[in-house]
Amino acid sequence: TANMDISSDEADDWFMESLHIYRDLHVFQLEHPTKVIEWTGEKSICVADYSSARNEILELLLPLKLYAGGNKGLCPERDFKLQHGGFCDEPVECLRHIFGKRCVVTSGQYSSKLQVWDIGEGDSDIIKRTGVINPKCPSDKGRKIASGVTDGASVLHGSRINDVQQTELVSGRVLYAVGTDSLDAVSGLQFVNSSTFVVCANNGTLYVGDTRDPRMKHYVLHGSMSGSHWVFALRKDQPHSDPAACTVARLSSFGQVLVSDLRNLCSPVRQAQLNLQQNMATCDFLNVTWAPVLDSCLAVSGFDGKVHIFDTTSWSTVSQTPQPVFVHRGHDLSHEAKTDGTLLVVTTHVWHPWRPRTLLSAASDGSIHVWDWVDKNFEHF
Repeated sequence: TANMDISSDEADDWFMESLHIYRDLHVFQLEHPTKVIEWTGEKSICVADYSSARNEILELLLPLKLYAGGNKGLCPERDFKLQHGGFCDEPVECLRHIFGKRCVVTSGQYSSKLQVWDIGEGDSDIIKRTGVINPKCPSDKGRKIASGVTDGASVLHGSRINDVQQTELVSGRVLYAVGTDSLDAVSGLQFVNSSTFVVCANNGTLYVGDTRDPRMKHYVLHGSMSGSHWVFALRKDQPHSDPAACTVARLSSFGQVLVSDLRNLCSPVRQAQLNLQQNMATCDFLNVTWAPVLDSCLAVSGFDGKVHIFDTTSWSTVSQTPQPVFVHRGHDLSHEAKTDGTLLVVTTHVWHPWRPRTLLSAASDGSIHVWDWVDKNFEHF
C-alpha cells in the first residue's frame, strides 16, 4: 500500500528512476523509529528508539555492498547487520559518540540526566550502561550533547544556556560551567576545537564560548527572524579547527537559512528562503548539516518525508528561493500509510564522513536508508 498522498504509479516511477539517480540505495526497517544516527566507526552507526516503552540502542554495521570494490554484484551483503545492542529506560532524544572511545552518551526527553554506555567489544554483543551524569541544575527537559575533542573523555551539554556545562565522563567532575543567566532553550551545541564552542538557542541566538572563560558572546536575531524555531550546523575542516575557518548555518521552522562566518556572526554572508512544506505541528526533527567533503553543500530535513540537498555557492546576502540539487524521496515513496493518518517525516540524517554524496536518513515509520546520489554535472564513467 502506498502513502495516501502518493499513487502507486508514482512510487513505481520513482523506483525505476532510482536506478539512474542513485549509485547506491539500501533500505532497512527498524522495529521502532530513531531520531539519532551517530557514527561509531568507519562502517558502523548507532541508533536508538524514541517512541517505545522499552527503548533499544543498537550499533549497526552498514551494508558491505556499499564498500565493495569492482563488481558489486559479487558482494552478497546488501543489508545492515546488528553488531551490538542494549536497552534504555527512557526515549533517546540525543546520542553522541565519544571521540576515540567505544562509548556513547545519551539524553532523554523528560529528564536532564545523561547516561553513559559502553559498546561491547570482542565476544560481547551488549551495549551496557556504565554511568549516569546528573547536571548541576536538574530539570524535566532533555539536554543537547556535544562530545569533547580532547584526550580526556568529556561532554558539553545543556537544556538552557544558563546550565551549559562540560563534564568529565570518568569522574563526573564539572570541568566548565557558563557564567550567564540566559534562559534561552538550547537547540544544539558543538565544539570548534578543544576549548571554543558554539551554542544555538531555539530562538536563533548564537552563543560563542571558551571553556577557559565563563563569559559568552551572543548574537541575537531581530525582526522577521523571530518567532520561529532554529537549529544550526557548524562546518569545520578538522576536529581542532581554527574559528576563522568555520562557517555556521542556521535553519528555521519557516524554512529560512542564514549562513554566517564564525568571525562575524552579526551579519550573514548568505541567506535563502527554502520552498519547503512547513509542518508547525512539531519542530522536533528539524535538521541541517554541512557536507564534510563537498564544498558549500547543505542537507535539510524534518519538514516532511524528504531530504533536500542545496548548494550554497551562488547564494548571496539577498534572500532568494534556491532549487535543491537533489531530493531524496525514498522514505515517502516506500512508506505504507498509517490508518490514523499520521504524516511521515524524516527524523534525522547524517553525511558519510568521506564518501562525498552518501547520506543516511531515518523516518518516523522506522525506515532507515543509506543512499549515494548521482550528480549529473560531475558524473564520471
